[in-house]
Amino acid sequence: MSKKVAKPEEAPKDAGKKDASKPQKAGATPAPKSSKKKSGTRVSALYKVEGAKAARTRPTCERCGPGYFMADHNDRFTCGHCGLTRYKRA
Repeated sequence: MSKKVAKPEEAPKDAGKKDASKPQKAGATPAPKSSKKKSGTRVSALYKVEGAKAARTRPTCERCGPGYFMADHNDRFTCGHCGLTRYKRA
């Protein structure tokens, strides 16, 4: 007498994989992007009002001219347009 051995059920080879050949549904939309706004420097932070005059709080770039303010770091001022760096005196 021969014993019958039960074989375990085999899952199809592609069972866990996504099929890239299938097109997406017509009404499917991508996930929404976050709508977090960047908090940059406001124009009001670049000027200080003294009486009837407005004074600049940061220096302007010598290469680029008026209208290009330099970024204020701990030990230096840097122009974001041309890259000029002016070090602060200690």
